[in-house]
Amino acid sequence: MGTYLKSVLLIATLINLPAAWAGAGPPGHHHETFSAGEPGDAEKPARTIKMTMLEDGKKMLFKPARIEVKRGEQIRFVLQNDGTENHEFVLASVKENKKHGLVMKKNPQMEHDDPNGKRLSPFSETELLWRFTKRGEFEFACLIPGHYEAGMHGVVIVK
Repeated sequence: MGTYLKSVLLIATLINLPAAWAGAGPPGHHHETFSAGEPGDAEKPARTIKMTMLEDGKKMLFKPARIEVKRGEQIRFVLQNDGTENHEFVLASVKENKKHGLVMKKNPQMEHDDPNGKRLSPFSETELLWRFTKRGEFEFACLIPGHYEAGMHGVVIVK
């Protein structure tokens, strides 16, 4: 496959990625949908959970690696990268994160600043406000190539 064709395919993939990753939604409706719920409302109360990202030898991890929330609960994730590498927090289903992880392997410099995902440089902090509207198990993960495989993922149980 020629370089030009590869470039065209890459651009087409990147343009269509947000819709494919978030879900199609109802016809004629432009609002993104997410498997794990929806962006939070800053005017409403939220429980704060601090999520620390770091490296520990060959391991990369989140602390905590498991959280439990109630359906309808709003969480203010305080994301803190205490590591020496860039990390990200992407909240979705395991299946969606796996699919997006494959895209990230082809485009490792892709950065996230989405309602359900943020990339952080070393020793930085940001917040992500999220309302869990669906019951089930969801995943938060770092999809930078090699990080997920090094253990950088966790689970959210929505009861």
